[in-house]
Amino acid sequence: MNGSGRTYPRATMRLQLHGGFTFGDAADVVPYMAELGISHLYTSPILTARPGSMHGYDVVDPTTVNPELGGEPGLLRLVETLRGHDMGLIVDSVPNHMGVGRDNFWWMDVLTLGRASEYARFFDIDWDANPRVVLPVLGDTLDTCIERGDITLVLDADSNALAVAYGEHRFPLSPSSALDAHASTDLYQPTDLRALLARQHYELVFWREAATRLNWRRFFDINELVAVRVENPVVFEATHATLFRLYAEGVIDGLRIDHIDGLTDPSGYCRALRQRLTALEGRRPPGAPRGSYVIVEKILADHEELPHEWGIDGSTGYDFMDEVGSFLHHPDGELPLTRLWQEASGRTLDFHAEERKARDELLDGSLRPEFERAVAALAAVAQARQAGIGADAIAAALRALVVHFPVYRTYAGAAGRPAQDAWVMEEALSAAQAACSEDAAAALGAIDAWLGGEAPDAVGSDEERAKRITAIRRFQQLTAPLAAKSVEDTAFYRYGRLLSRNEVGSNPGLFARDAEAFLTRSRRRGRDFPGAMLATATHDHKRGEDLRARLAVLSECAGEWAEQVEAWRNDHRALRMQVGATGEAGEDLMLYQMIIGAWPYALRADDHDGLALFVERLAGWQEKALREAKLRTSWTSPDVAYEGAQRQFLAALLDPARCAFSGEADAFVRRIAPAGAANSLAQTLLRLTLPGVPDTYQGTEFWDFSLVDPDNRRPVDFAARQAALATLSTAAERAAHWQDGRVKQAVVALALRARKLDPELFIEGALEPLTVTGPRAATIVAFARQVGRRAAISIATRTAFRLLDSTPQIPSAALAGTHVSIPPQLRGEYRDVLSGQTVTITTHLNLADVLVDLPVALIMKEPPRR
Repeated sequence: MNGSGRTYPRATMRLQLHGGFTFGDAADVVPYMAELGISHLYTSPILTARPGSMHGYDVVDPTTVNPELGGEPGLLRLVETLRGHDMGLIVDSVPNHMGVGRDNFWWMDVLTLGRASEYARFFDIDWDANPRVVLPVLGDTLDTCIERGDITLVLDADSNALAVAYGEHRFPLSPSSALDAHASTDLYQPTDLRALLARQHYELVFWREAATRLNWRRFFDINELVAVRVENPVVFEATHATLFRLYAEGVIDGLRIDHIDGLTDPSGYCRALRQRLTALEGRRPPGAPRGSYVIVEKILADHEELPHEWGIDGSTGYDFMDEVGSFLHHPDGELPLTRLWQEASGRTLDFHAEERKARDELLDGSLRPEFERAVAALAAVAQARQAGIGADAIAAALRALVVHFPVYRTYAGAAGRPAQDAWVMEEALSAAQAACSEDAAAALGAIDAWLGGEAPDAVGSDEERAKRITAIRRFQQLTAPLAAKSVEDTAFYRYGRLLSRNEVGSNPGLFARDAEAFLTRSRRRGRDFPGAMLATATHDHKRGEDLRARLAVLSECAGEWAEQVEAWRNDHRALRMQVGATGEAGEDLMLYQMIIGAWPYALRADDHDGLALFVERLAGWQEKALREAKLRTSWTSPDVAYEGAQRQFLAALLDPARCAFSGEADAFVRRIAPAGAANSLAQTLLRLTLPGVPDTYQGTEFWDFSLVDPDNRRPVDFAARQAALATLSTAAERAAHWQDGRVKQAVVALALRARKLDPELFIEGALEPLTVTGPRAATIVAFARQVGRRAAISIATRTAFRLLDSTPQIPSAALAGTHVSIPPQLRGEYRDVLSGQTVTITTHLNLADVLVDLPVALIMKEPPRR
């Protein structure tokens, strides 16, 4: 319990549920999680998703618990197991979209009845733009598909009614046309079929027409996911009824809200959600925790703050992942790595320039429907105001504005623009003014006013105010997917200066943070959102947490890395030519980084089977990276020959019979791996002891060198982890065998057990940075958490590549003369949680006496002696 009256989780573990890992499988892991020190299981979505879904975000029935996971009986058995281990349950909720298709009854009802369906208001469909729902599912034009016989009438087994069939798709007939349909489906000729389809409440079109024809809002640019209008109270209640019931019954204890910026009104949604959960408190069974836990998935820009008025407990931790990642990088590496990238790729030095180019392309590509709807909404306001601004000028001005937009979205509404949005619009307008034509620049001022610069309800008729609110909504529904698709799904794969900074929620343009900046942000989080989640790995990460920690070491040896890369590029030029892999400049640099970063500790240069498996994993990343970059190939227009040549180069590169690279890569990894492991342990300890709720992603308590999904969602060997935990005594005794990952698990378990002994200290304890002096001060960060006379001191090593040999531990001689100054209120007897040793602190702490076996330490103050 904290000062706000809410109960925060002590520590969470995220598990990915699907048909191959169900509620029953999760229940089997509960004893291990409890022993590790986890207080709450945190799952992927549990409501019924599209059959076979491996993630659960394509919900098709929010009124039921997914039968593929074990249904509600399986969920209740899982919760019974959790309660038996004094643990709670947090579930992922997806309020902003649903999966479309025959498994979604609400969607099929809309296709059957059109605007007359009671569910027509559930989805964000622009009926005025087209009175029929446009379905971009065909592999060619409608006429071609009909002539080829690809579209037929069938008796649908699920509904026992006639339906339009195209491949695996089944589309219902409207009641009037169904009555007129021939009893025999064989009687329909192409002309009859065209006439029949013309009478439906949907229109089947070529999938390539989605960019110009679509009249409903999607999740990002995914045609299989339709936006849900939860801002409508009826829709809100219908989509949340099962989750609310499960909360009232004490089954679940909190919610993680997926992609909060995808909602029309995030602030209103969060307040309504908190209000409903609070109202249900009295119905929860005796003993069930009070005070629901609510966190939101939110990408925060460098100067952006999570709004306090939302009434939530914090974000899901992407901000922390960015902060701790940048903290592990050495600033001296920025210039040489930037130079290397420019010389190797010929592309821009500026990440944000790469981002702006991607934004511009997307506005003409997959996000064109969202852009055109926003232009049309603003043009309607201009017409109502008789502003004399044409649609072309509005389009040019809006394009310039959103291309330079620094955050996901603003939060203006009927009451105007909140103060926190002011800097966002000022920055975007300033950049847009300089980038667009004179006519477009003149339109920017008006657009600024219409988008909340003046309160929408301050002037004008009711009709005009409604149009301005629509324009604001369409603008916000454009900027969020544009930011996500341009940054995470495009620019991240085009800009490869150092891939450890290309992570979800991160700004690759910001290379490194110092200790003061890092701890200042952590202190602010502890003050404003003590229940915020701290994450370093997620189901959406681009690279595993330990892969990133290892790549960060390249910032410490940038010159050496540049020389090595240039040697490899020269050595492998002939090999590239042999397989025809004359790809985009810079792809080889990114490939080398991924091989070095992801190289497993157990892999050896002569292990042919191991190398083959490694190639398979890397090939999955490679295909996704090439297609997301959209330079020579893409998901919509794949260049199979080009992709095949790149894969052949990868395979040849790691074939010892064809190339010496595997041995050279193995040797380079061995040089930087100890520093990478030290970074990893530092990152782990910081996540576990700084203000916030530490989240452990499934399996990452061992080393995590995973790649982008689906690699980061591979099955986890929990049996091995449970066996390792059963033999745990101290982390120090595992230091000698650090490469097997058990030392990381030991740090996690022992730190979490320390949190369990004094949860108040780690949730509410004030964060006090401690001064480090001496020759190695720059490699050490230290801070205290304190409540009353109770205290814990965390010490972590970073950027220590030059000091290490074959282990992550700094030699004691190198630490001589480096110590942490301890203020009077923190002096006394401590116990080293990781080594079990007793430590007596007077005026200072000699690091050579504390960092004996490990590059990190967590010492807790002993209770005062009587």
